[in-house]
Amino acid sequence: MARRSLTPEEQALWAALTRSVKPIRAVARTLVPAAAPLKPNGQKQLTPPPPRPPVEQPRRMPAVVLDSGWERRIRAGNLIPDMTIDLHGHSLSSAHARLGQAIALGLAQGARLLLVITGKPPRITALDGSSQRGAIRREIGHWLETGAYSDRIASVRVAHPRHGGDGALYVILRRSR
Repeated sequence: MARRSLTPEEQALWAALTRSVKPIRAVARTLVPAAAPLKPNGQKQLTPPPPRPPVEQPRRMPAVVLDSGWERRIRAGNLIPDMTIDLHGHSLSSAHARLGQAIALGLAQGARLLLVITGKPPRITALDGSSQRGAIRREIGHWLETGAYSDRIASVRVAHPRHGGDGALYVILRRSR
């Protein structure tokens, strides 16, 4: 873009402006001296706290293969869930808390089959194989394995399409004996 020259009126305005401007005076800056290192005051040095006792890992039960009756009913979709837990749309923390509460309630009521709706698993969209969707679905397996009621869960299976398919899971609880 080519610059245009100033009109006589603009030149007069510019000259008036430059006459009214006062130069900025440099303010002398004072240097703050560095703080002197602290001297020890003769007190004992702090000792680290004693090591914490090891955290008890949740009991891991061997993987249970469901009997053929369960397998047949899962494939056919002939199951009627005793309780449905919809985690779709929750944040990770609220979904984790809601899942724990629902399993506790199901165990208290004697439920055997919980339908947990998580939302569809993520579609891989990025070139590196990562996805921003399906955070609850990605975490729920870990929550069920390490949760307080992991020893009370017999199996976890993908739900039949009539109950949500890939977007839902059946959590089969052990019978109380």
